[in-house]
Amino acid sequence: MHCPFCQHEDTRVIDSRVSDDGATIRRRRECENCSERFNTFETAELKLPVVVKSDGRREPFDERKLRTSFSRALQKRPVASDQVDAAVRGVIDDVRRSGEREMASLRVGELVMRELKKLDQVAYVRFASVYRSFEDVQAFREEIEKLERDLPALETLQLPLLDAAILRKGKG
Repeated sequence: MHCPFCQHEDTRVIDSRVSDDGATIRRRRECENCSERFNTFETAELKLPVVVKSDGRREPFDERKLRTSFSRALQKRPVASDQVDAAVRGVIDDVRRSGEREMASLRVGELVMRELKKLDQVAYVRFASVYRSFEDVQAFREEIEKLERDLPALETLQLPLLDAAILRKGKG
């Protein structure tokens, strides 16, 4: 590794540590020439499948697009960034584990929806409305009703979608 300060070719590893998520190794290095110290991060390069769009186009899997999808759905929602990171990693892990060389964008969208459902119900409905191209209020209503049927399993994971008093009033 070249020194970023003096461009010398030899640097020495002083310390190596595995990151909290276990996916990255942080190395502390020192330049043999100028004695400056710096960090490097090592991650495994994984071959992810090509995403096949609904119009037939194919493009490489792009983690930035995935993160953008999560960010848009979760905009102004009370979800911690480490939870978002874990959800993104979960989708990437599922995509990688599929073993497929190509994956339909619809399948990736379903994986995103699964993770959003665990994180935040409002974000889930936001994403679903775009992903499933809701065209009227009835489509929203049906998705929310489906979400409410799953509510007991989700209640322990996040803040409620609606106040409990409102839910009781609506069902009574």
